[in-house]
Amino acid sequence: METKNKQRQICRVVSEYQSPYSEPLVISAGEELAIGEKESEWSGWLWCTNRDGKSRWVPEKYVERKGDTGIALYDYEATELSVSLGEELLMGKEESGWIWCTNQEGQSGWVPADHVET
Repeated sequence: METKNKQRQICRVVSEYQSPYSEPLVISAGEELAIGEKESEWSGWLWCTNRDGKSRWVPEKYVERKGDTGIALYDYEATELSVSLGEELLMGKEESGWIWCTNQEGQSGWVPADHVET
């Protein structure tokens, strides 16, 4: 059986980004979340709090919303990656203006799409 090598695209950081969050929010499919009202410059994201009381942004389409609560539809990790100007990253999936990236040290997380270019 032949397997294909999937090449992940490389991008370069064009604007530094420092994550304001030191610890990620990790949620599991089926987990109940509280949904808060918080303004964001990014559309398509909900401010969610898990059962441990930790709050972070979660993609809106990952949550089945029922008023001010919701159920996680998928496993999700809300880790933001701090990046420096000129740094090269491996790009993964893109979601509502953010890209899941991995740096040369093997650290992964979300980076605003407008902070990188291919």
